[in-house]
Amino acid sequence: MIDNKKKIIKGPMSSVKGMRDIRDDLYYQFQGLFEKAQEVAVYYGFKPIETPIVEHESVFTSSIGIGTDIIDKEMYTLKTKGGDHLALRPEHTAPLMRSYIENGMQSLPQPLMFYSYGPVFRHDNPQAGRYRQFYQFDMDVIGSEKSILDALVIKTAWTILIEAGAENLSVEINSIGDKECRNTYIRELVSYYKKHIGNLPAIDRERLKTNPLRILDSKEEKTIELNQNAPDSLSYLCPACKKHFKEVLEYLEEMGIPYNINKCLVRGLSYYTRTVIEIVEEDKETGKKTTITAGGRYDYLGKQLGSKKDVSAVGISLGIDRIVESPWFNKLTPRIIKKPKIYFIQLGFDAKLKSLNVIEILRKGKIPIIQSISKDNLSAQLAGAEKMGVRYAIIFGQKEALENSVIVRDMNSRSQDTIKLDKLLEYLKELK
Repeated sequence: MIDNKKKIIKGPMSSVKGMRDIRDDLYYQFQGLFEKAQEVAVYYGFKPIETPIVEHESVFTSSIGIGTDIIDKEMYTLKTKGGDHLALRPEHTAPLMRSYIENGMQSLPQPLMFYSYGPVFRHDNPQAGRYRQFYQFDMDVIGSEKSILDALVIKTAWTILIEAGAENLSVEINSIGDKECRNTYIRELVSYYKKHIGNLPAIDRERLKTNPLRILDSKEEKTIELNQNAPDSLSYLCPACKKHFKEVLEYLEEMGIPYNINKCLVRGLSYYTRTVIEIVEEDKETGKKTTITAGGRYDYLGKQLGSKKDVSAVGISLGIDRIVESPWFNKLTPRIIKKPKIYFIQLGFDAKLKSLNVIEILRKGKIPIIQSISKDNLSAQLAGAEKMGVRYAIIFGQKEALENSVIVRDMNSRSQDTIKLDKLLEYLKELK
């Protein structure tokens, strides 16, 4: 198998840091995982949508929020010759909500269920499973605040991961309340951190001014220790939020999905409300937990993007790169790609003239092939068949071109038969 991570050229002609070419087996693994995710999502009622890779910068600055890493340092932005400020999308959720509002989807029967797939871009520090151009598969339900929809997106993502090969999964979950109760909680949180300001690293002292909830998500060791005794968001939930969260947990229990209530889970984006979710995979040997899916409810994002009223919504995102690179990944094969068992060989100009017609016969018969019709040498083409490990070769030479036939050769036994073109598909389909 070709190593997709191998760099052949360094310097100005190499790929951009944190970005890579996806080719050969890796390409098919990405495609296979997308097809599996798409299949599961469709059965749960989701429909496809694709938003542009480039959006107005304001779509993200007005929705993701200041004090988040994405806005502060991770977005790829540009200014056009016409003066527009644009950004490569750093996530799928805000563009989806922009599309929902712009296209008047509020007038359709609610809720609407979407899945989307494609690259997103963040100028983050490249590391294992994390790239500056990476791929996400998102599922979102817009137009209802019902708790069963929170459970639905979790269940759908859970199913995709299980069918992709994941085994040791659990859900990290929390509720950060809504506008009725979150402000009270944030005041208590700020008060707590101000009492321990001397122990807060500089990055978290800055977050205290801009986005205090992000401190709970801090990776700084001193802050992690402080967070163990920080106020608990669940203690400040209003009755409606408590009921909503309790129902989500009851759905998870009914579906047999293990969960852990994590009071420090807030997610990195400021548009989240109520439920926040991460699906994590635990390494059986080391016990290390890796987040491979994340999301939550975002009932106020619509208004931030121009809706006249709040738009209830919940969604979840799967990190495709991280799944594909996981040791448990099943290396799913795309449906459209079939491993070829035929190597097509042609010899001479008369055969070359008719070669594409023979290949078309095979295509219509849904028989995939490998070929090197630009070559003329028999031994070189046979060597190619040997190298590819293909069981059968079709040899189409001058004589065969005149007689409308081909030679089908078994590369293992070296036996071969001459077959008329009108009988070729029937013959090939009987081969083992």
